[in-house]
Amino acid sequence: MPVAIKRIYEDYDEKDGVRVLVDRVWPRGMSKESAKVDEWIKEVGPTSELRKWFGHDPEKFADFKEKYKKELQENDEQKEALGKLKKLTKENNKNLTLLYGAKDTKHNQAVVLKEILDHQ
Repeated sequence: MPVAIKRIYEDYDEKDGVRVLVDRVWPRGMSKESAKVDEWIKEVGPTSELRKWFGHDPEKFADFKEKYKKELQENDEQKEALGKLKKLTKENNKNLTLLYGAKDTKHNQAVVLKEILDHQ
């Protein structure tokens, strides 16, 4: 079973498994109660600098993905957070949903993280 990804604004489903928010910033207009988040690993999200540079521009996604993966390997805080996420994924046999707030469902950090987790 591959790891799932979902916008945090979508309805909760029991099939989501462990729900992990992977944004550095809490999503606008979303209460903690209605989000039903099991874990918030904000440190695994891209740095503010990278996020601002990317600006969810689909044309920059390939470069964003490369830069983000480099951050996850070189930035100690992000590296540790990714390790925590990998451990959580293994402990739950990939019955895990990565939650994100971005409107673009194809060009965001959760897509990159899913790819990493599915290939571990």
